[in-house]
Amino acid sequence: MSVNQRIKPITTEIKENLTIGGCDTLELVKKYGSPLYVIDELTLRTICREYIDAFKNYPNITVLYASKALATSAIFKIVTSEGLGLDVVSGGEIYTAYKAGIPMDKLMFNGNNKQEWELETAVDVGVGRFSVDNFNDINLLGKITESRNKMVEVLLRITPGIDCHTHEYIQTGHLDSKFGFDLTQIDEAVSLILSKYPKISIRGLHAHIGSQIFDSAGYVDEAKILVSELVRINKKYNLSMDELNLGGGLGVKYTENDTPPDVKDIAEIVINTLNQEFDKNKLKDIKLYIEPGRSIISTSGVTLYTVGAIKQVPKGTKYVSVDGGMADNPRPAMYQAEYVCDVANKMNFEDKEIVTIAGRYCESGDILIKDILLPKLQAGDVICVYNTGAYNYSMASNYNRVQKIGMVLVNNSQSDIIVYRETLDDLISHDNIPDRLN
Repeated sequence: MSVNQRIKPITTEIKENLTIGGCDTLELVKKYGSPLYVIDELTLRTICREYIDAFKNYPNITVLYASKALATSAIFKIVTSEGLGLDVVSGGEIYTAYKAGIPMDKLMFNGNNKQEWELETAVDVGVGRFSVDNFNDINLLGKITESRNKMVEVLLRITPGIDCHTHEYIQTGHLDSKFGFDLTQIDEAVSLILSKYPKISIRGLHAHIGSQIFDSAGYVDEAKILVSELVRINKKYNLSMDELNLGGGLGVKYTENDTPPDVKDIAEIVINTLNQEFDKNKLKDIKLYIEPGRSIISTSGVTLYTVGAIKQVPKGTKYVSVDGGMADNPRPAMYQAEYVCDVANKMNFEDKEIVTIAGRYCESGDILIKDILLPKLQAGDVICVYNTGAYNYSMASNYNRVQKIGMVLVNNSQSDIIVYRETLDDLISHDNIPDRLN
């Protein structure tokens, strides 16, 4: 069973209380405060190794961690120490990697509206690959490379026209998408680069068909389209492109209803499909990139909350409010995402009832988990929501002027802060009152 097929971190145990990474979750709350993001290092390292092992039969592959899922200096250090590179989508993610000492040639810069300063930064620090998404990317990169007299190597991102049957907001490979060149635009993009920008070297093609994918058929179709386009473009323009990036998107198990494929199964399908296409087209030595994000980080993360107000609606829902919610986990409000949880200090209690876990924020839609069977709760109980490593901290906000929460890394009974909890002074640190208002 791959890590992405688990709901809970692999070190999860029930002792007197719920423990993760050998650390008592109640003690973590006591030491670091609540709410609290917790990342289990062993789970994270294990899934990195599973990806490396699953694709070991492909001779030339780079696994890129899709940083948008969770970008912190410590996370970058861990995943790169396990042999992964980084897929980055902003100047901030590039800067985080740069300051963390990550070799810049391990980065691929992706994104549909890269800013000029971001591209300048990426060129200046030596980012290894650029995924060119549109004509604006081409023109900006062309101008920057000429002014700096630097070569860059790029992959052209295409929209392959694949519906991966996921949530509408996280489909990125269908035809009507903001991402990538439509297949009818590829020739124009190639011609523009070859005719006008000699310092842009086209190395290959990139596609990404979506997120939280359970159906392997999409990867098969994507691989066939990418190989077909690579062969066609090479022949038409006398190029020697030799790199393909299949993106990421493998799903994870948030609830018992989720059935994501095993990483090894996906790897076998991808490798077999590519080898068949390569043999058919007499291709050799094609470098492959994949860029998993959610499936790398999600399962290793949990969020700890403390119960506060409890409201029983007469003949209706029993709401249990916690000290966090949509500002630290916007996914239920945005995507109708579902989670499961445990009561960390009542793991063996038998007296249970159905409740709805509500957040503290001033929105009726701030509901974390609807209608879940839990031990009877009271103020001060600690709730552990599982599988919150991906897109929780990344999408967090200061809604209602509440401080962003901290994050700790646990391993072998040791805990370390990797993101400090914001203070009230942090909240107002960028505010300014014009003199005329005083």
